[in-house]
Amino acid sequence: MAETMYRLSARISSDDLAAARAVLLEHLPDGRIDDDQAELLVEAELAGDSAKELNRSLLSALRRAVKKTRLRSQWTAPDGTVERYFDYVLKQVIPGTDE
Repeated sequence: MAETMYRLSARISSDDLAAARAVLLEHLPDGRIDDDQAELLVEAELAGDSAKELNRSLLSALRRAVKKTRLRSQWTAPDGTVERYFDYVLKQVIPGTDE
């Protein structure tokens, strides 16, 4: 399966935001990470086989550092398809438009 470039928009809450930020900086070196009260707001682009696999990989890395970490993410494919996740669970798929 060919790798696809996905755009990530996420909110991350954790018991240790500093440790979560360190993991994000390692996995998303070109991403933008901002603080918003008790959460980290993330914008980045990642290449992978699927949004599900990228989401699983990112959350697993975060939870290795801090067990109590929550990930609310939205992955947008080049065709505009959006997949929304809460932790490991796919919550919504919004079809894109092939123009």
